[in-house]
Amino acid sequence: MSTTRTENAVIMGLSSQNGQLRGPVKPSGGPRGEATQTQQQTNHTQPQAQSMTTTIKPGDNWKKTLKLLPKDLRIKMLDLLMRIFEMGWKKPSPFQEESIPIALSGRDILARAKNGTGKSSAHDIPLLKRLDLKKDTIQTMVIVPTGGPALQVSQICIQVSKHMGGVKVVMTTGGTNSGDDVLRLDDTVHMVIAAPGRILNLIKKGVAKVSHVQVIVLDEADKLLSQDFLQLMEDIILMLPEDRQILLYSTNLMEKLTLKDITQYYAYVTEHQKVHGLTTLFSRLQLNQMIIFFNCSQRVEWPAKISQLGYFCFYVHAKMRQEHQNCIDIQAVNVVINFDFSKLEETYLRHIGRPGRFGHFGLAINLITYGDHFNLKGIEEQLGKEIKPIPSNNDKSLHVAEFHSKAVENEKP
Repeated sequence: MSTTRTENAVIMGLSSQNGQLRGPVKPSGGPRGEATQTQQQTNHTQPQAQSMTTTIKPGDNWKKTLKLLPKDLRIKMLDLLMRIFEMGWKKPSPFQEESIPIALSGRDILARAKNGTGKSSAHDIPLLKRLDLKKDTIQTMVIVPTGGPALQVSQICIQVSKHMGGVKVVMTTGGTNSGDDVLRLDDTVHMVIAAPGRILNLIKKGVAKVSHVQVIVLDEADKLLSQDFLQLMEDIILMLPEDRQILLYSTNLMEKLTLKDITQYYAYVTEHQKVHGLTTLFSRLQLNQMIIFFNCSQRVEWPAKISQLGYFCFYVHAKMRQEHQNCIDIQAVNVVINFDFSKLEETYLRHIGRPGRFGHFGLAINLITYGDHFNLKGIEEQLGKEIKPIPSNNDKSLHVAEFHSKAVENEKP
């Protein structure tokens, strides 16, 4: 059974029939099976050997006797590797190292990993590798429950496919204009990243043609297979070809493991004090990169004025047009600030887990107003951990690598 367990991931190879676990194929037993296989190979190669020994006489046009191999029209892995190297991804995470080869082999998989192990790129790379750019059809799909993950997956696909010569990616979720989606899908599209309700509606209208889809990815599969989305997912999968490959990825089952290296605090403020609170935190913290999360897109743009304080800053949200959305490398993030406190545990985990990507550590600070008290208490109960008020002194060992290393050394006997 193709099952892999690492510290950060659990990946299981599945068969294409009924989702059952499928083990490696065993050879037909014994020496007799080996002899039969060898005999078949010998008989198969005999005509080839005869054709290769064709006699060329003096004066013959030897070029006409050559049989060239057909041109390889598939996307070259070198294009992907070149871009991956340019993006600074020099070594795959354990999760990527185990899951990507299985996905490339064409097998269905169920992959589980904690946040920050490169889950999105682990399924984006095999999807891009499977594309045939000579075909103007939708060949791969990624289904996500909300616009946030869709934006992240779309950005990675666009970034990684830079050298692949015209990969067309379309993102369609509840936050995008349906009329724009119709126009974009009427053009050449190779990959679609979509929320289940929106893509199912477009499929039923005949706008999204999925008869040539080879691979479908369920990102955050535990949520997509819950009662809220299960019927939608069944309807979508039934409209795909029977030989399609299904890749299931989930993080929520292991996201709590990410919190071991994240220190969480809250700061009690009034609503109109939040921007001043940000500037105070900027002056007290030593930042590599920082992400500020908001609960709605309307609030994202105006705090971007903090660039006037000398900080390089840009904003992004799901309602922006795709050509205006930037892709960022967040491996150096050491501080996350929740400008608006999350009401759901899974959203909170996804936000504050960013500093803990790839085993790093960091700081998560929540700006809490009077109306957030009950949400804060609820998150603490679900996590089984108290979130303390931010202290007056700034312990840099919690979010700065050099100070953290010194603190570890001082703790050694």
